[in-house]
Amino acid sequence: MYDRQTDTLWHQLLGTPAFGKLVGSGIQLERLPVTLTTWEAWFAEHPDTKVMDFETGFIRDYRAGAAYADYFASPNTMFPVWRRSTLLPTKSWVFTQLIDGQPKAYPLTGLKDELVANDTLAGQNLVVVHEDGGHAARAYDRGDHTFTSAAEDTTRVLLDEAGAEWEVTENALISVNGDTLDRLPGHMAYWFGWFSFYPQTELYGVEEGE
Repeated sequence: MYDRQTDTLWHQLLGTPAFGKLVGSGIQLERLPVTLTTWEAWFAEHPDTKVMDFETGFIRDYRAGAAYADYFASPNTMFPVWRRSTLLPTKSWVFTQLIDGQPKAYPLTGLKDELVANDTLAGQNLVVVHEDGGHAARAYDRGDHTFTSAAEDTTRVLLDEAGAEWEVTENALISVNGDTLDRLPGHMAYWFGWFSFYPQTELYGVEEGE
């Protein structure tokens, strides 16, 4: 990605300048929560959402799949990748976390089966919640709680170890008594891309040394 103000090219996974006058400046972009989901799932929860018109006034076609549909459907990369891992297929989707410099990847296939993954990374207790029917996964601080899904067909409501309900929102988990647990930064990536930048990454569901 790049910005027009300084003509800087940025590493998408590191958040640091890769090319341009800001290289060596020490600037690092803040990691934010990102949700990759379907329009159907998003609109059901956020019916007041505004949508960018496809007719932007620019030549580029912004319709779904117009630019990268063939690439997304292919198991191959569009450029050589010298640092690889065979623990997952090259273009497996992984939900990624980076806490205190410690990276971890959560395979989407595993999240689809588990729906709610209670974990600890760099001393941070977290829970990763998968959204049925799409690529969406969201991570939250879980405090001292252990969560499960309240129903088999949805993860919009979680149950803690005492059976109390918590609503899953974009910004936090919210309990019936008003307690909140904040959402953590995280986003989806291809396994080859994440591993290229973070070869020391942990992989959820794989024991160290496997």
